[in-house]
Amino acid sequence: MRRFENKVVLVTGAASGIGRATVERLASEGAKLFCADVQAEALRETVKRAVELGAEADARVCDVSSEPDVEATVAACVARFGRLDSLCHVAGILRFAHTHEMPFAEWRRIQSVNLDGTFLVCRAALPHLLASGGNIVNVSSVAALAGLAYGAAYGASKGGISAFTRALAVEYGKQGVRVNAVCPGSIKTPMTAGGAGLPKDADMKLVMRQMALDKPRGPETVASLIAFLASDDAAHINGEEVRVEGGTLA
Repeated sequence: MRRFENKVVLVTGAASGIGRATVERLASEGAKLFCADVQAEALRETVKRAVELGAEADARVCDVSSEPDVEATVAACVARFGRLDSLCHVAGILRFAHTHEMPFAEWRRIQSVNLDGTFLVCRAALPHLLASGGNIVNVSSVAALAGLAYGAAYGASKGGISAFTRALAVEYGKQGVRVNAVCPGSIKTPMTAGGAGLPKDADMKLVMRQMALDKPRGPETVASLIAFLASDDAAHINGEEVRVEGGTLA
């Protein structure tokens, strides 16, 4: 299946987890890939893996919360490949804390990376996607749809991503750009490993409210959904938030 032959895709958060799995999936389907992340060494490994899978790939270290970084990254992608057909925006951070104990600086950091970063990357990519009739797939979370204990800041940022995604879908749909989001849950990634810093006295019954009915899955399960939404197979899907969470919210 070569759904992305001659298509240029920018993937953020590409150094690990869902981002790397997305690069691997798209590389196997013929995409030309531009990868972005703050983790330079791991980012190089992602590019190497994409090339091994037969893809043309390049990368730039990018902090999505930095406006200059984001603008330079999108410009570098277009300079390298001449166009942009799809943005798969995966970059994000997760921190747990008792909300009444969370420093404001930590709250702001989560919003800056997750929500502000989504705005900055989408804004920079949109002129090129309008030119190509492309699409955006943002990564939200089940935390945008149901309360996540000790994750109020994360849930708020992901709720913002979902609302932002719907707004873009309405604003740009008639201009040929589709915008959708995926809402993962119970996915095994470096970001979620080891409880992601849960408070020591966390009530695990509250945490388990967002566990899959069967078992946690690997990031490739999310990557396959992202690839579908970014492909022409999803030509009539716009403004959707698609859960991939093993029945957690069923």
